[in-house]
Amino acid sequence: MTAAVELITAPWNLGLRPPAPGQEPGTWRAPRALLSAGLEARLKPDRLVELDRPPYAFDAQPATRIRNGVTLREHTLRLGEAVHTALDASRFPVVLGGDCSILLGCLLGARRHGRCGLLHLDGHSDFRHPGNHDAGTALGSAAGMDLALATGRGELLLTHWPVVGRPLVADEDVVQIGDREEGEEAPPVARFTAKEIPRTGIAELGERVVRHLERRELDRVWLHVDLDVLDERVLPAVDSPGRPGLDFPQLAELVSTLVGTGRVAGLDVAIYDPELDPDGAYATPIVDCLAHALTPLTTAEAPA
Repeated sequence: MTAAVELITAPWNLGLRPPAPGQEPGTWRAPRALLSAGLEARLKPDRLVELDRPPYAFDAQPATRIRNGVTLREHTLRLGEAVHTALDASRFPVVLGGDCSILLGCLLGARRHGRCGLLHLDGHSDFRHPGNHDAGTALGSAAGMDLALATGRGELLLTHWPVVGRPLVADEDVVQIGDREEGEEAPPVARFTAKEIPRTGIAELGERVVRHLERRELDRVWLHVDLDVLDERVLPAVDSPGRPGLDFPQLAELVSTLVGTGRVAGLDVAIYDPELDPDGAYATPIVDCLAHALTPLTTAEAPA
């Protein structure tokens, strides 16, 4: 299996709260850091599309209780168009974020081509919504709400979209992998927790995910990779590190297995924060992981 890769950069931090008063989150720097660490050379994309960095607002925006909600909708539409264009040209989009709110634009672009499921690899469920938190006391942060928003829960501003309507993905078409949350409302989706994965093993996990997709008759899914699915001992340079989690070889094996099914239409990578990695120690391991994970796409069969 080979496919033409298109790299799309989404250098934003719109979905995160400020780490300190007056300080922007640093995830917007991730695409450039990963490119500088050799990702473009390793993946050899047919095309590189670099989207603009959107402005970050510290104060509430009009008519929304979601941080940067108005700006986020505007840039979600732009990212959705970029993903749609890549898929229309039969390329495999790899979207470099940025925070997890980039998922909305990715799914929006993928849904323009019909039904699309979601494989949500994340150390958290990202399922905050008005049904389980009080939006009146504080601004909601879309990076902690992306799965809820994608499944149609929350403000219309970020749940109802041109052409595809609402939701971007049905609950039954979502597989959540790697979250380590306990005692919180679990999303009503197929779920393999961080504690289950060591018992199951990566190979068996991949088989179970594929069986779920077959039962749902899903031949197209989007793959969301929040790098905080990695154990904090492996990658601490993320917004909300934790443990237990995967290591880099396990993540590469899992993504490779999923991409190798031929069902994955594209993927996004989110939440690496170079400002939490001042020596750049983690950019190269991330690039190595992605390059190995996408080998099914980029390695052509040797001629006979």
